[in-house]
Amino acid sequence: MSNLRVRFAPSPTGYLHIGGARTALFNYLLARKEQGTFILRVEDTDVARSTQESVDAILQAMEWLGLSYDEGPIYQSDRFDLYREKVQQLLDNGKAYRCYCTQEELEARREQALAAGRKPKYDGTCRHRQDQPVDQPFVVRFSSPIGGDTTFIDRIKGPITFANEELDDVIIQRTDGTPTYNFVVVVDDATMNVNLVIRGDDHVNNTPRQIVMYQALGYPVPEFAHVPMILGADKTRLSKRHGATSVMAYRDMGYLPEAMVNYLVRLGWSCGDEEIFSLPELVEKFSLESVGRSAGVFNPDKLLWLNAHYIKTSDPQRLAVLLDRHLKDEGIDPNGGPDLVAVIKTLQERARTLIEMAQGARFYFAPEVVVDADAREKFLTPDKKPVLEAVIAALDSLSETTEVTVNAAFNRVMEQTGLKLGKVGPAVRVALTGSTSSPGIFEVISVLGASESCRRLQRAIDSL
Repeated sequence: MSNLRVRFAPSPTGYLHIGGARTALFNYLLARKEQGTFILRVEDTDVARSTQESVDAILQAMEWLGLSYDEGPIYQSDRFDLYREKVQQLLDNGKAYRCYCTQEELEARREQALAAGRKPKYDGTCRHRQDQPVDQPFVVRFSSPIGGDTTFIDRIKGPITFANEELDDVIIQRTDGTPTYNFVVVVDDATMNVNLVIRGDDHVNNTPRQIVMYQALGYPVPEFAHVPMILGADKTRLSKRHGATSVMAYRDMGYLPEAMVNYLVRLGWSCGDEEIFSLPELVEKFSLESVGRSAGVFNPDKLLWLNAHYIKTSDPQRLAVLLDRHLKDEGIDPNGGPDLVAVIKTLQERARTLIEMAQGARFYFAPEVVVDADAREKFLTPDKKPVLEAVIAALDSLSETTEVTVNAAFNRVMEQTGLKLGKVGPAVRVALTGSTSSPGIFEVISVLGASESCRRLQRAIDSL
């Protein structure tokens, strides 16, 4: 075990999105590689917007991705007494103050500052105020340092410096007594002994504000690593208009978790020209030094390619479990039909998502095959009756139905009729599947079995 302690701290005001999932993944991989500790903290201090539904969705997404955590989930809402204690500590030490300015007063001063060409930050009106009006609402503001600079060494971006005059006297406690984000993050990370904060680079501007709070509270300052943003194909920040951004939406669209993990890690991290990584390989190879500084561009086609790869190479038994919900969504009942694992083996090379696989499996479990009208007109013509009857006879004679025996049966049919497979196969395919596109007919017959295959062929003959 190392002393590395990292955390992922989502806010339960929505589902776990792509950017948050990648941040969680980077934290997880580094903790596992260095045998450190990975903490899950739920930042639910925004009582009005936080929901249990969102908490459940985040936990579900973490489980689906396989990102196990060592401590947590820890809820900020359970720690309000600690936050109030730390606010009082800053007040007692003169490093925070009560601010009684009304919203109207603040807005008027903001407009004056903008009109004068100044930065519209709080002007410090209450900073040195001595009186404490009774029964008048107030917020608590942090006394930010006025002069000098705040510098930190970002593990990804390198040295970053902010002039302290740019920092505002941020509110650390609202009028209702609830604490604010920048303050509770500092208290939580410090009291949980987090010594490396890996997060999105939209938090870079928060870092100097938080560093001066660490110092004011007497806490050691952790290291920081800000990972680049994820952009859509149009190079703007990834949003719903670029497609589904919720991790679980991709599960519902038929993606495998290993494909999502593999894709997410490549959005900002690289290891030579390698593209395919299992989770254990990622744990072995991941490092912050290989995380780039430029934004990653989300490419749905690349994710789809990866998903097809993992479907093709996945264990059919596992796919059968994962496919069940998608079959139900398609109104397909696999019970009483051919063996689902055998069906999946015929579809793995063809399906890019589990939804495509479920749709491709429909004809296997259909009580009666629905034949495409164009395919019927082209291939199920009256002259095919003798050919289909010959195929039925050949299949009826089989003691077992395997691809090898079915192939041999078709060879006998072609010898009897003098026809090539190209003249026999399409009609058989349409009769069995209802379509001109399907797995190989030898595979299909071996899965359906001779009896069901013959029944479907006879039904096609009866319809001629």
